[in-house]
Amino acid sequence: MEKPAETAARTPLVRVENVKKSFVHEGHDVAILKGIDLSIDEGEMLCIVGPSGAGKSTLLHLLGTLDLPSEGNIYFQGDNITSYSSARLAEFRNHRIGFVFQFHYLLPEFTALENVMMPGRIRGEREQDLEARARALLEEVGLGPRLTHRPGELSGGEQQRVALARAIIMNPKLVLADEPTGNLDTNTGRAVHELLFGLNRSHGTTFLVVTHSQDLAQRMPRVVHMRDGRIENDLRNEPPAARDA
Repeated sequence: MEKPAETAARTPLVRVENVKKSFVHEGHDVAILKGIDLSIDEGEMLCIVGPSGAGKSTLLHLLGTLDLPSEGNIYFQGDNITSYSSARLAEFRNHRIGFVFQFHYLLPEFTALENVMMPGRIRGEREQDLEARARALLEEVGLGPRLTHRPGELSGGEQQRVALARAIIMNPKLVLADEPTGNLDTNTGRAVHELLFGLNRSHGTTFLVVTHSQDLAQRMPRVVHMRDGRIENDLRNEPPAARDA
């Protein structure tokens, strides 16, 4: 019997090749990343764990083009983004990457709705369409009744939900989350974890999360362990129950 033709390998969303990063401190080079190789498929959810100083946040900043590697290359859908000019990197970042941090960085003088709309306003998107998308996202994350509340009138968990809606309002291919529940209590953190899985299911957004939360790491389909600037292991977990809901 004739064998079926092999399907061509799919290009990963992100491919990191031998990436190194060092900083100069008191006249000496300090190596933070010591040769990272990593591939991330579109729609994937994974987290990076490891002790403080392992290089987790540094790697996240490089993937988000907030900084450039000292050596090595980062490819996004097969294109080497480390060769981009500063202007092209800024455009790439604004169109393709979403960010969520431990501290939400919401603008205190604006409402939840206005905060979510802000990335689109910066890009000059049509106000009516943008507001409709922002309203729908806030409804999706459970904040429909809180559209006109300012950050100071929201709980920590609610503020992080606004930050998540803001991160995906422009339909980025990749959302980078640095300790998104590190400032929340256990129950509120778990609610945000559920939201991450729900947004991945409903939007197909790729999530890369740096976390110290063992609860979240145990539920992630893929866990990358870093230590001393290197990837120590890269493990696949059973899909969490939330993804089967």
